[in-house]
Amino acid sequence: MNDRLPASPPITFDNSYAQLPGHFYARLAPAPVAAPKLIRLNEPLAAELGLDADWLKSPDGLAMLAGSRMPEGADPIAMAYAGHQFGNFVPQLGDGRAMLVGEVIDRAGHRRDIQLKGSGRTPFSRGGDGRAALGPILREYIVSEAFAALGIPTTRSLAAIATGEHVFRELPLPGAVLTRVASSHIRVGTFQYFAARGDTEAIRKLADHVIDRHYPEARTAPNPYLALYEAVLERQASLVAQWMHVGFIHGVMNTDNMSIAGESIDFGPCAFLDAYEPAKVFSSIDRGGRYAYANQPRIAQWNLARLAETLLPLLGNDETTAASAAQAALDRFSDLFTTAYVTGAREKLGLLTEAPEDLTLYRDLLAEMEKARADYTITFDRLTAILNNGSDDSLFLGTFAHHETIGNWLRRWRARISSDRSLPSERERRMRRANPAIIPRNHRIEEAIAAATVDGDFSFFHSLVNALANPFDARPEIASFTEAPAEHEEVRQTFCGT
Repeated sequence: MNDRLPASPPITFDNSYAQLPGHFYARLAPAPVAAPKLIRLNEPLAAELGLDADWLKSPDGLAMLAGSRMPEGADPIAMAYAGHQFGNFVPQLGDGRAMLVGEVIDRAGHRRDIQLKGSGRTPFSRGGDGRAALGPILREYIVSEAFAALGIPTTRSLAAIATGEHVFRELPLPGAVLTRVASSHIRVGTFQYFAARGDTEAIRKLADHVIDRHYPEARTAPNPYLALYEAVLERQASLVAQWMHVGFIHGVMNTDNMSIAGESIDFGPCAFLDAYEPAKVFSSIDRGGRYAYANQPRIAQWNLARLAETLLPLLGNDETTAASAAQAALDRFSDLFTTAYVTGAREKLGLLTEAPEDLTLYRDLLAEMEKARADYTITFDRLTAILNNGSDDSLFLGTFAHHETIGNWLRRWRARISSDRSLPSERERRMRRANPAIIPRNHRIEEAIAAATVDGDFSFFHSLVNALANPFDARPEIASFTEAPAEHEEVRQTFCGT
């Protein structure tokens, strides 16, 4: 039985989504676990949320984080949504192994969801057990917190809990629960759920909720729902550009994995580029390369077209007017993405002013990297180092097999830098902030997961999370985390983990 904790735990819930109509979700309690044990608590995030870390580590706090007992004020729900999965529409998906415990107002005055992943079966589980294996929980903790440190909008990880139970996939695996924090868990697929049922009133209520929660400036626009759509477009264009600039491949960009708030969400089979390869795919379920690295902007636009379809009843007095407004907004996505992408490219090259040839200069470097199979992160890290050590180009040139052509590019870059009238110190600072020294390397994530899953040893996991907390600081003690994989260490496939 999922009993309530005493009424005095230091959490003040302020739930809003659970006040929407009952067909938006299923109200139920998480399933208790056998022997919860804290793997890691994100104490800085707890402080940000106004939560008492000592209480969270207590038996009562641990019971909440594991889903065994709920505090007063919690209102656990599994959210309903639909989605296009690899282009195929599924009219009912929903939280099959997650429950929204409730919402809190953080110290900055922002509303944040607290959700448990791996918390048991729900009406949306589709025959699954609703539980999560340890590996995917550790992967999401590592990557989401790395994104936060990199300044990329993302869901967060508050805690990882071992359940003391096994889940059964192909083999028995140790189970775990992740406490995820998000601005919200509303997805493109949430709108699709109601559109598939012809429930225009529910779409309107959901859109009003999203406007009030995420885009209040849209409320005063001549057409608030069109303004909402345009704001989502802008956030998604910026987000995907940021993914591209750290070599991130989401791996499963289904519409149910696209957050309306513009945050990175659902890190199942995600991975990062080692050698630069635009067509790179890691996800074992992406057999056709739909979600390859270079395809991500196009897929984001495709997903946003599906969102537009759900909003058509709200966008105009007639279908023609609504479709025309939606298409005009969607047509801007390419420009929005290009603007965000070029801005990021300039920062990665250390350019603070604008010149027409900047995108060509950046793409020419990428072409050299592809030809030489140069490591994405190391290349830009070493280019940044040139600003520190003056004329010593040896490390950077050593990344490439053909020095002559990359040498020509380097001369062009230096000429462009010399025309960029900005303080060298500011250029160096901005360039370093755009080019991390450390990212969550695929082989290091797998090493952390293997040690924890096979040996019950979480020391490497903790070391990796700690190293990733300062991604722009190339300090000697994290050198092993920054290295490209040896051939035998390369990760060639990632798995969804459901």
